[in-house]
Amino acid sequence: MRSGPILAALSLGLGLLPAAAGAQGGDLPFDIAILQGLDKVTARVVTIEAPVGVPVRMGALEIVARACKKRRPEDQPESAAFLDIWELRPDLPATGLFRGWMFASSPALSAMEHPVYDIWVLDCRNAKGR
Repeated sequence: MRSGPILAALSLGLGLLPAAAGAQGGDLPFDIAILQGLDKVTARVVTIEAPVGVPVRMGALEIVARACKKRRPEDQPESAAFLDIWELRPDLPATGLFRGWMFASSPALSAMEHPVYDIWVLDCRNAKGR
């Protein structure tokens, strides 16, 4: 597996550009990852608000957003979330399906592979009052 180009694309996706390329000191952290999920069997699409560090469910999936970051307003728009996704089945141990960064602007760059469900990042936001 070639990881060089993928790692380079991932670092560019989060605004980890050299100072000469216009990075303004990093990305902004947020409290909630806004995700969208598709159940391919029922064709049901749901929007999921996943507070960072709190497990949320979609069907047989358990999703934990570990981080959600967004570029600064003066930079090119991008939202990204670091997600852990497991499939939970009765009487079986949880199966890890995905662990890594997903990017709103490039969902295919780092996608979860599953025959029934698709999950992708839409945005990041803070809880009300912050």
